[in-house]
Amino acid sequence: MRKLVGRNLARLRRERGLTQEELEVRSGLSQQYLSSLERGQRNPTVITLYEIAQALEVSHIELVKPDGQD
Repeated sequence: MRKLVGRNLARLRRERGLTQEELEVRSGLSQQYLSSLERGQRNPTVITLYEIAQALEVSHIELVKPDGQD
């Protein structure tokens, strides 16, 4: 699940043309934390997923939606 969230986060961020630093400003989460999420090294809380989704202007479901790579 961590890797799935990481892949979806990275994809959605890139699709919106955002850097990790820009997402940091929008979400209030550190760039280091966002980077570790994208690498599948951290377990985000439900609240964190919601905050990231708000910053990306997507549904939180998009962050956990299967992508067929597992």
